Amino acid sequence: MPRIKIYQEDHIESPIWRIWQTFSSNPFAVIGLWAVIFLLTLTIFAPFIAPYSPEMQDQQVLLLPPSWDPAGTVEHFLGTDDLGRDIFSRILHGVQLTFGMSLLVVATSLFFGFIIGSLSGMMRGIKSSILSHLLDSLLSIPSLLMAILVVAVMGPGLNNVFWGVGIAMVPQFVRTIHNAVHEEHKKQYVTAAKLDGANSLQIFWYVIMPNVWDVVIIQVTMAISAAILDIAALGFLNLGAQAPSPEWGAMVAQGLDNLLLAPWTVTIPGVAILFTVLSVNLVGDGLRSALAPIRN
Repeated sequence: MPRIKIYQEDHIESPIWRIWQTFSSNPFAVIGLWAVIFLLTLTIFAPFIAPYSPEMQDQQVLLLPPSWDPAGTVEHFLGTDDLGRDIFSRILHGVQLTFGMSLLVVATSLFFGFIIGSLSGMMRGIKSSILSHLLDSLLSIPSLLMAILVVAVMGPGLNNVFWGVGIAMVPQFVRTIHNAVHEEHKKQYVTAAKLDGANSLQIFWYVIMPNVWDVVIIQVTMAISAAILDIAALGFLNLGAQAPSPEWGAMVAQGLDNLLLAPWTVTIPGVAILFTVLSVNLVGDGLRSALAPIRN
């Protein structure tokens, strides 16, 4: 009898591929992802795309309405402000100051929060307890209020806003990473790794961290949207970017005097803030849904 060979091919999907499949099945998350990619592109290429300098004034086109208004022109697509500055150019440059800075703030806060949270999460006893109570005290203060306190001491300006918002974000990352590492450290596979002779560094990096990255990623998306709002709020309160900076929160504050006469000077930067925060939140919600099965 002829021998019949049966071949069975096992198709094993990687965890990243499964996450992407779940994420891409959510249309709102995909829309948010494309919006974030669009914002990142503008952050990099805004100076080359903007038709005018964000600080250039033209006294002949004061408070010119957007192009869809009968009195508007195509040369100034989103109109001008009370000093004749092109709002479209200012919005493009403002992407770097509001969205771009939020990314830098979150990256810096994540760096320090990751180090402190990881070390504290591996600790036991009174040291871990003291740090937990200290974090609870810091987290009881809203991040915006803490950022206002820091900027009030250091003085207004974008550089101080960077450190103010960054300092306010660090306790959130420390708490998130501390709790995640602390919980994973109690599980049996960590005990098994210890019995196999793994040291603390090997246990942390090769055993615990692969099960914590999803929590960190979700916290990053939440922190970015919070950082955007905090930076814009400080600019609105005149504690952040100072005139003639095209930061979106500062643009909203500068347009309030002409709200009734030229509402687009307030609504357009306000919509830009809303669009950016909504896009980041959509990506964050999609990631939470995609990573939930892994955590469970």
